[in-house]
Amino acid sequence: MTRALAFLLPLVLALAAVSLSIGPADVSLPESLPALIFGGDGPLPMVMREIRLPRVLLALMIGGTLGLAGAAMQGYLRNPLAEPGLLGVSASAALGAVLAIQSGLSVAFALALPLSALAGAVIAVLILIMLAGPRAETLTLILAGVALSAVAGALTQLVLNLSPNPFAASEIVFWMMGSLADRSMLHVWLALPFMAVGVLLLAGVGRGLDALTLGEDAAASMGIDLGLLRLRVVLGTACVVGAGTAVAGAIGFVGLVVPHLLRGAVGGRPGPLLWVSAAGGAAMLLAADIAVRVVAPDRDLKLGVLTALVGAPFFLRLVWRSRGERA
Repeated sequence: MTRALAFLLPLVLALAAVSLSIGPADVSLPESLPALIFGGDGPLPMVMREIRLPRVLLALMIGGTLGLAGAAMQGYLRNPLAEPGLLGVSASAALGAVLAIQSGLSVAFALALPLSALAGAVIAVLILIMLAGPRAETLTLILAGVALSAVAGALTQLVLNLSPNPFAASEIVFWMMGSLADRSMLHVWLALPFMAVGVLLLAGVGRGLDALTLGEDAAASMGIDLGLLRLRVVLGTACVVGAGTAVAGAIGFVGLVVPHLLRGAVGGRPGPLLWVSAAGGAAMLLAADIAVRVVAPDRDLKLGVLTALVGAPFFLRLVWRSRGERA
């Protein structure tokens, strides 16, 4: 784990510095960093602190927490195909945001969209716990999450289908593609408390996930409270996924791809993989956000589209490999 972090953390810092230097204003890194750190007069300090810095911080926060949650979900379910969106929280958060756009609340109140998305995520967690129960088995939890995701997705499609306003429908579609563009420090402060709670909940599950690799009975005999472990994984994942979806839209596959790529670096142990995946997720999302600005700077390529283009073939490869192993 130490070697992996020794490589990933400098990579994250380098990508963050590059991201701070990229934008419509043609400003080099030696010019942009002093403007960010020391401020001063003129438009450059405002651009750095109000436009570029929030984008970098959100990429670090969302990428890191999605990587962390993905590793926790895969460790708890003991399945490399699991990912944070499996619980249905992201689909429910998207539904809350869609309702805010369709009703016009997002126009009347600037933070109505992320707040509605957070409300959707909170409601989803309550429904998930109610459906699965406090002592739900893993299969029951997965089925409840899939059902919740299906219902939220169907309601989102229904809103789009019945929308009389083509401009609102277009805004909904573009928001659901996921992006970090045009975000401010308000979005950072809105997501930060929920993500902090999620990280705190997931931070202590490493020992339980390591024990769970031996089976539930063995983990219980080692003193692991499986009910508490399940609750921490579910609530922690819900907090980070709901907050990330609320401020950036749907950004998928980070929590699926990153833990799988880095599992070999920690010898397959779920506990150390948590923090390695957090660093890897931050690096992946920073790199993807840099790519959308470099590849098509004038076409507003969406971040969620790029992560899906990278992650979907990787997911299919995992499915094919698991099929071969079962054969």
